[in-house]
Amino acid sequence: MEDFLTNTEFEQIRSLIYNESGIHFSESNRTILESRLKERLRKAQVDSVSAYYAMLNKDKEELKILLDSVTTNLTRFFRNTAHFQTFEHYVIPDLLEYKKQTGEKTVKIWSAGCSTGEEPYTIAVLLKELLPPDFSGEVVASDLSLKSLMTAKEGFYPDTRISGIPQQYIDKYFEKKGDGYQVNREIKEMVKFDYHNLKHDSGLRNLDVVFCRNVIIYFDEAAQQAVIDLFWLDMSPHSYLFIGHSESLFGMKTQFEFVKTDWSTLYRKFIDK
Repeated sequence: MEDFLTNTEFEQIRSLIYNESGIHFSESNRTILESRLKERLRKAQVDSVSAYYAMLNKDKEELKILLDSVTTNLTRFFRNTAHFQTFEHYVIPDLLEYKKQTGEKTVKIWSAGCSTGEEPYTIAVLLKELLPPDFSGEVVASDLSLKSLMTAKEGFYPDTRISGIPQQYIDKYFEKKGDGYQVNREIKEMVKFDYHNLKHDSGLRNLDVVFCRNVIIYFDEAAQQAVIDLFWLDMSPHSYLFIGHSESLFGMKTQFEFVKTDWSTLYRKFIDK
């Protein structure tokens, strides 16, 4: 029986995905790519991988759909509680002290790789709780998956998806509707969702915090370095970076400082003006 995906086709497709997104498929996760390709060939009504590869090089929309299908969208509200404890007890107090000195009144945060929206909405809830009345919070949330972004923008989550949210936050910031909960307007208005490929400059500047958790783990070293360099460009002179607990900047050429708090670890960018 002939293999569905030849070695040459595997190399072509994974190179295309890498060049477009930075996502790296090794030989060990080849079967994942094969299963995604089989689904796309069926839905696109294409009868061979070679023909589909030719389509990808001509049809940018189909390429976006494929990239969407190979991204992993595992998330939940208040995922990795220790990070949000650090955000609440260490990062926000420090940022408020810094902004009082500079006269700024806005905290700007980017949730990069936001998936279906649980992370940016969690951040928005905490900003609403923690910022003084004369401060405002802005959250930009981006992802490579258009399907996930559609769910995120809707802001409706089944009962099973809100586990982990403290009850007082559910009562204040969510509205019960049928078999789930709707994020209320106050929180939704704080979050702006946008499609973004991390291989490219976001155009964002002077960010106070970047959350990019469990994303660069799918990149090879060169792509990881490029993403981290772009984050440095995007962030303010006094800012913080959260990455996944299984991810690290050790071994990279970066000016980010490693910080260990009572709750978790993170990175910071501090530049004296």
